[in-house]
Amino acid sequence: MKIITTNEALATFCADVAPEDFITVDTEFMRDSTFWPILCLIQVAGGDHEAIIDPLADGIDLKPFYELMADEGVTKVFHAARQDVEIFYHFGGVIPKPMVDTQIAAMVCGYGDSVGYENLIKKTLKIQIDKSHRFTDWARRPLKQAQLDYALADVTHLRAAWPIMREEIERRDRVSWMDEEISILENEDTYTLHPENAWKRLKSRGFNKRPLGVLMEVAAWRENQAQTRDIPRGRILKDDALYEIARHAPKSTGDLDDFRAVPKGFSKSRHAATLLEAVQKGLSKPDGDLPKIKKEEPVPPGLGPIIEMLKVLLRRESEIHDVAHRLIANVSDLERIAADDNADVAALRGWRREIFGSAALDLKHGRLALSIEDTKGGPQIKLVRVNTD
Repeated sequence: MKIITTNEALATFCADVAPEDFITVDTEFMRDSTFWPILCLIQVAGGDHEAIIDPLADGIDLKPFYELMADEGVTKVFHAARQDVEIFYHFGGVIPKPMVDTQIAAMVCGYGDSVGYENLIKKTLKIQIDKSHRFTDWARRPLKQAQLDYALADVTHLRAAWPIMREEIERRDRVSWMDEEISILENEDTYTLHPENAWKRLKSRGFNKRPLGVLMEVAAWRENQAQTRDIPRGRILKDDALYEIARHAPKSTGDLDDFRAVPKGFSKSRHAATLLEAVQKGLSKPDGDLPKIKKEEPVPPGLGPIIEMLKVLLRRESEIHDVAHRLIANVSDLERIAADDNADVAALRGWRREIFGSAALDLKHGRLALSIEDTKGGPQIKLVRVNTD
């Protein structure tokens, strides 16, 4: 097994795998006590080459690796790529292109929703993976041989699995289906963490103008604190504390002691004053700078049964076309389709409309009906075209 700990060895390895059609990539990282992940290992396999890169080795410069990630002549294959790519973007300033995520590919192939790596390898290669080392402290040195073997297997198995999946996707003419999803992973906006947008992760429904302004500012304050101090958001203040502060808008540091979700002693910390500044900034936000939060409207009367029928149709079409139903539409999409023929949802565009959206509208308007028919394989849902003339 090749363990790369020097700049010379890293440059040589990256040059060796660069001519390959594709390489498989994985990382091991720790994020228990920090905001930013601690990158502990990088595993790469391509062609006859495979190695583990040690980012914690003294003096190592990952520049050749990041250049490899940016090389558009070689496809980078990940499984559940988002966190890996987030690390490369924030520490190396690069988003791997072109990229493949086999978790997305698995949905396109009909293997199921959010297929785990273990199940993917079992499905494609018919082998069972030993996952006993998944909770390893990857920052510890030295790592045991069994731990290193486990880490490297994540890319060597994927190296064998991806060609099988690629052939299936190409045979079914579904490359464009996958590319549409991969484009989200290749977009910088997916990984850009703007503190001013931190409030969007919170439950803001029920907040009117003033409390919403405060929530926006204290969420941005916490995000800045977490990023600057490299501490998880929850260790700065829990979400419940932000909600309390937004609703009651404390005027002094002493007022913070009245909030159950604010840790004892926080009011006397050096950070309390800057939090109050954020509260005041939120209170003084002009109305024009406050977003309009749409109230969660209940499903209109009469649409419930239609939504349930659309769920049945979605399940049937996903099975017929052998594609994960989550990739086609979710419950929110079905509710919007039930309420509006022109709903702005992906299920009414492109390939999704072809295999589901058009049928959904026909079912909604009585041009299509569902029936149950007995077959040799048991009862099956059938679609019946209805003459509306």
